[in-house]
Amino acid sequence: MTAPLFLVDARSWTDPSVGDSVALVGAEARHAATVARVRVGESVLVCDGVGGRALVRVGSVAPDRVAGVVLERLDVARAEPSYTLVQALAKGDRDEAAVEMATELGVETVVPWQAGRSIVQWRGERAERGRRKWESVVATATKQSRRAWLPVVEPLVSGAALVARLRRSALVLVLHEEAMLSLGEVRLPGRGEVALVVGPEGGIGADELAGLTGIGALAVRLGPEVLRTSTAGPVALAVLASTHRWPPTPSKTHL
Repeated sequence: MTAPLFLVDARSWTDPSVGDSVALVGAEARHAATVARVRVGESVLVCDGVGGRALVRVGSVAPDRVAGVVLERLDVARAEPSYTLVQALAKGDRDEAAVEMATELGVETVVPWQAGRSIVQWRGERAERGRRKWESVVATATKQSRRAWLPVVEPLVSGAALVARLRRSALVLVLHEEAMLSLGEVRLPGRGEVALVVGPEGGIGADELAGLTGIGALAVRLGPEVLRTSTAGPVALAVLASTHRWPPTPSKTHL
């Protein structure tokens, strides 16, 4: 079984070498000691969320501090192109489900979108509370999937702010049930940001689609079926990853 992964603040990451000591403190130490029940002598993964990752043999366990020695460095370079999920707010925690699965599938950035047809509304202080909740979902999914990169959850965008945000993307793909172009037909750039835009339960409005295609976004479809907002983004990411990030393992010839 793969060793469990725990996150440390990137600002406190000292870039340890094999044989150096590292420690989990605060909430992450409490989770390791009391929830994951890590024991002395076991191995865990410790990660700074920006590619730095180490396999650590645990030497001491306390509720406020879990420490050990680095056995191996397992750093991971940032993927190119990078994937961004622009997820419309949705009811019933379906947007959180999408963010969770997208994290497990390798997304690097998540952008909460107050779409015109979103039933859920993040207003005032609720916007920051909602973003922090998504950050918590992302952190949990990052640890579950043993990722070396913790996705960034950006502030809420709406209206013209979304178009302005996506102008810097190398490619913008808008998932739309009436699109003629299949996602599988799209050729991705070698570098830069590939942004996937997923609408709410009621779909993306005509004016919103026009604004996005006006900056060069491509409307794409996944297939003949219409997927929920909770599954459309993750399915699209799986399609892209299977083509560009999950190369087949060379098979052995059996005589």
